[in-house]
Amino acid sequence: MADGSEENAKSEKLVTAIVIGAGNRGQTYASYALDLPDRLKIVGVADPRKFVRTHMQKVLDIPPENVFEDWRELLAQSKFANAAIIATPDRHHKEPAIACAAKGYHVLLEKPMAVTEEDCREIVRTCKENNVILAVCHVLRHFPPTKKIKELIMSGAIGEVVNIQHLEPVGFYHFAHSYVRGNWRKEDDSTFSLLAKCCHDVDLIHWWMGENKCQQVSSFGSLQHFRRENKPAGAGSRCTDCSIETSCPYSAKKLYLGNVLMGNVGWPVSIITDVPTPESVKEALETGPYGRCVYESDNDVCDNQVVNMFFEGGRTASLTMVAFTEKLCERQVRIFGTKGELTYSGGSSIHLFDFTTRLTKEIYPWSIAPMRTRLTGHGCADFFLMHNFVEAVANDDPSMILTGPDDTLESHLITFAAERARKQNRVVSMEPPMDW
Repeated sequence: MADGSEENAKSEKLVTAIVIGAGNRGQTYASYALDLPDRLKIVGVADPRKFVRTHMQKVLDIPPENVFEDWRELLAQSKFANAAIIATPDRHHKEPAIACAAKGYHVLLEKPMAVTEEDCREIVRTCKENNVILAVCHVLRHFPPTKKIKELIMSGAIGEVVNIQHLEPVGFYHFAHSYVRGNWRKEDDSTFSLLAKCCHDVDLIHWWMGENKCQQVSSFGSLQHFRRENKPAGAGSRCTDCSIETSCPYSAKKLYLGNVLMGNVGWPVSIITDVPTPESVKEALETGPYGRCVYESDNDVCDNQVVNMFFEGGRTASLTMVAFTEKLCERQVRIFGTKGELTYSGGSSIHLFDFTTRLTKEIYPWSIAPMRTRLTGHGCADFFLMHNFVEAVANDDPSMILTGPDDTLESHLITFAAERARKQNRVVSMEPPMDW
């Protein structure tokens, strides 16, 4: 009884955190403090944009003296929190992550970890040297269906895994928003689309394969459609001044102005203007990048890509990322084992076909749901990610992190290898051992 009481007392510790990057993802993770204020308190924020940092300060009651324009100013202060939530743009992950770890902050780091192999390795090394917890936001490991798939594999329900087929349907308007007009449209400004969008998915395949290491990778992909030569005759440079806008599936007026006129002011409308109104959205479309014709943007990242992976023991896997889908990020997977097959195509259930009984079982992974939460993204996986991180910090227990430093680095290295394979038109061998 004494042991149990001590454990419960320990787990009730209030965790304090600073937020570096108060945009969409930073706000999402920080809102865990609104759901469970006795478990997490946000005590500082840094963001160069006055509106978002001021908004976070007000919503989370952050002391004015702990609100900064530059994260370097925040970290120049004496350490005043247990953890740091880092949700800066992809190319700006490394410096604050290393600085926070060196200062002794436990780190929750938005994915991808960084945009080069070297930077990823340095982040991991620094966190280990300073003995701080590192959790990378591969939230899909916390998504109930994908987590249940892992449990079924580990239980031997389908025998030995032989092959995995995985599809990431990005969604036609999501891709246009984020990867043609948005922040991830140019590799030099952000990173390549496979890393930005699908390091999640490579990580899932790596996770489901368990102890079997990836040995070789090949990949093909291109920017197939969103190019100037595919611009329809008569199309304008902006959707607000285009004679064929009503017949274009990628119309910014339909996506943004149509949403705000119906009262939908969340994503993606909230990304293009601080205070979404019909007037502010119209102005953003007339002057900003989100109103540009998708065939005249400065985008250069792949809109479709396939990756083939060869794992130890002859196991294989394939990943397809494609922009041109009705579904928006509703991953589909088929896993073929020596004793059965698992299929998940979105929705509420996983299909398990047993070769011995020749029966199909429907498995419902949603039986364990979180409390009512603001963190509903990725099927409430955002909530589970934050819950695990807060508990890990409260208990000083890195084992509670599903996406820790070594495992996450390994899946990132596979993603980098896939892009090398695509660009160099060759099969890339993963160099053993993965010594970082």
